[in-house]
Amino acid sequence: MTDFVTYFRAGLNHFNAGEFWDAHESWETIWLEAESDVHLFLQGLIQLAAAYHHVKRGTFSGGLRLFDAALEKLERFPKSWCGIDRTSVEEAARRHRQWVAALLARGGGEERLDANDFPTIATDESPIPPFEHW
Repeated sequence: MTDFVTYFRAGLNHFNAGEFWDAHESWETIWLEAESDVHLFLQGLIQLAAAYHHVKRGTFSGGLRLFDAALEKLERFPKSWCGIDRTSVEEAARRHRQWVAALLARGGGEERLDANDFPTIATDESPIPPFEHW
Protein backbone atom coordinates (compact mmCIF):
# COMPACT_ATOMS: atom_id res chain seq x y z
CA MET A 1 0.00 0.00 0.00
CA THR A 2 1.25 3.47 -0.91
CA ASP A 3 2.11 5.90 1.88
CA PHE A 4 -0.22 8.67 0.75
CA VAL A 5 0.85 11.34 3.22
CA THR A 6 4.54 10.85 2.36
CA TYR A 7 3.88 11.25 -1.38
CA PHE A 8 1.55 14.18 -0.77
CA ARG A 9 4.18 16.02 1.28
CA ALA A 10 6.92 15.09 -1.20
CA GLY A 11 4.80 16.69 -3.93
CA LEU A 12 4.49 19.86 -1.87
CA ASN A 13 8.24 19.96 -1.24
CA HIS A 14 9.01 19.46 -4.93
CA PHE A 15 6.49 22.10 -5.98
CA ASN A 16 7.85 24.62 -3.51
CA ALA A 17 11.39 23.95 -4.75
CA GLY A 18 10.32 24.65 -8.34
CA GLU A 19 10.63 20.98 -9.24
CA PHE A 20 7.27 20.86 -10.94
CA TRP A 21 7.74 17.61 -12.85
CA ASP A 22 8.75 15.82 -9.64
CA ALA A 23 5.74 17.29 -7.82
CA HIS A 24 3.52 16.02 -10.62
CA GLU A 25 5.07 12.55 -10.35
CA SER A 26 4.71 12.38 -6.54
CA TRP A 27 1.07 13.40 -6.63
CA GLU A 28 0.30 11.15 -9.60
CA THR A 29 1.53 8.16 -7.59
CA ILE A 30 -1.25 8.65 -5.05
CA TRP A 31 -3.80 10.04 -7.52
CA LEU A 32 -3.84 6.66 -9.27
CA GLU A 33 -5.10 5.05 -6.05
CA ALA A 34 -7.13 7.91 -4.59
CA GLU A 35 -10.86 7.78 -4.18
CA SER A 36 -13.56 10.27 -3.26
CA ASP A 37 -13.01 14.02 -3.62
CA VAL A 38 -9.29 13.64 -3.02
CA HIS A 39 -8.94 12.13 -6.51
CA LEU A 40 -10.21 15.34 -8.13
CA PHE A 41 -8.22 17.53 -5.72
CA LEU A 42 -4.98 15.72 -6.54
CA GLN A 43 -5.73 15.96 -10.25
CA GLY A 44 -6.00 19.74 -9.86
CA LEU A 45 -2.63 19.89 -8.07
CA ILE A 46 -1.06 17.64 -10.72
CA GLN A 47 -2.37 19.90 -13.48
CA LEU A 48 -1.11 23.00 -11.66
CA ALA A 49 2.37 21.48 -11.34
CA ALA A 50 2.25 20.47 -15.02
CA ALA A 51 1.20 24.02 -16.01
CA TYR A 52 4.24 25.46 -14.25
CA HIS A 53 6.45 22.77 -15.77
CA HIS A 54 5.29 23.92 -19.22
CA VAL A 55 5.82 27.58 -18.36
CA LYS A 56 9.30 26.84 -17.09
CA ARG A 57 10.12 25.03 -20.36
CA GLY A 58 8.53 27.70 -22.53
CA THR A 59 5.77 25.46 -23.91
CA PHE A 60 3.13 28.06 -23.14
CA SER A 61 0.11 26.64 -24.96
CA GLY A 62 0.27 23.51 -22.79
CA GLY A 63 0.64 25.70 -19.72
CA LEU A 64 -2.42 27.76 -20.59
CA ARG A 65 -4.62 24.69 -21.03
CA LEU A 66 -3.37 23.17 -17.78
CA PHE A 67 -3.83 26.38 -15.77
CA ASP A 68 -7.47 26.42 -16.88
CA ALA A 69 -8.02 22.75 -16.00
CA ALA A 70 -6.26 23.02 -12.62
CA LEU A 71 -8.08 26.15 -11.49
CA GLU A 72 -11.44 24.72 -12.55
CA LYS A 73 -10.90 21.58 -10.46
CA LEU A 74 -9.38 23.27 -7.41
CA GLU A 75 -12.10 25.91 -7.12
CA ARG A 76 -14.47 23.15 -5.95
CA PHE A 77 -12.52 22.81 -2.70
CA PRO A 78 -12.06 25.13 0.28
CA LYS A 79 -8.90 27.23 -0.02
CA SER A 80 -7.61 25.67 3.18
CA TRP A 81 -7.97 21.92 2.80
CA CYS A 82 -5.92 18.78 3.11
CA GLY A 83 -3.12 20.50 5.06
CA ILE A 84 -2.50 23.34 2.62
CA ASP A 85 -3.70 26.87 1.92
CA ARG A 86 -3.96 27.41 -1.83
CA THR A 87 -4.95 31.09 -1.71
CA SER A 88 -1.65 32.59 -2.83
CA VAL A 89 -0.72 29.84 -5.29
CA GLU A 90 -4.07 30.14 -7.04
CA GLU A 91 -3.79 33.94 -7.20
CA ALA A 92 -0.36 33.51 -8.78
CA ALA A 93 -1.70 30.88 -11.18
CA ARG A 94 -4.43 33.25 -12.36
CA ARG A 95 -1.86 36.02 -12.94
CA HIS A 96 0.49 33.65 -14.72
CA ARG A 97 -2.36 32.28 -16.80
CA GLN A 98 -3.15 35.83 -17.97
CA TRP A 99 0.54 36.46 -18.67
CA VAL A 100 0.76 33.28 -20.76
CA ALA A 101 -2.44 34.12 -22.65
CA ALA A 102 -1.12 37.61 -23.46
CA LEU A 103 2.23 36.18 -24.54
CA LEU A 104 0.51 33.69 -26.85
CA ALA A 105 -1.74 36.44 -28.26
CA ARG A 106 1.42 38.36 -29.25
CA GLY A 107 2.71 35.29 -31.05
CA GLY A 108 4.87 33.84 -28.29
CA GLY A 109 8.37 34.85 -27.49
CA GLU A 110 11.40 34.04 -25.44
CA GLU A 111 10.09 35.56 -22.21
CA ARG A 112 10.33 33.45 -19.08
CA LEU A 113 9.35 33.84 -15.48
CA ASP A 114 12.18 34.58 -13.10
CA ALA A 115 12.83 31.73 -10.66
CA ASN A 116 11.52 33.96 -7.84
CA ASP A 117 8.21 34.45 -9.66
CA PHE A 118 7.15 30.82 -9.33
CA PRO A 119 4.70 30.40 -6.45
CA THR A 120 4.81 28.09 -3.48
CA ILE A 121 2.00 26.28 -1.72
CA ALA A 122 1.56 27.24 1.92
CA THR A 123 0.89 24.62 4.56
CA ASP A 124 -1.73 25.22 7.23
CA GLU A 125 -3.31 23.55 10.20
CA SER A 126 -6.08 21.73 8.32
CA PRO A 127 -5.72 17.98 8.72
CA ILE A 128 -4.47 15.72 5.98
CA PRO A 129 -7.10 12.97 5.77
CA PRO A 130 -6.01 9.54 6.99
CA PHE A 131 -4.87 7.36 4.11
CA GLU A 132 -7.90 5.08 4.32
CA HIS A 133 -10.01 8.04 3.10
CA TRP A 134 -7.90 8.55 -0.01
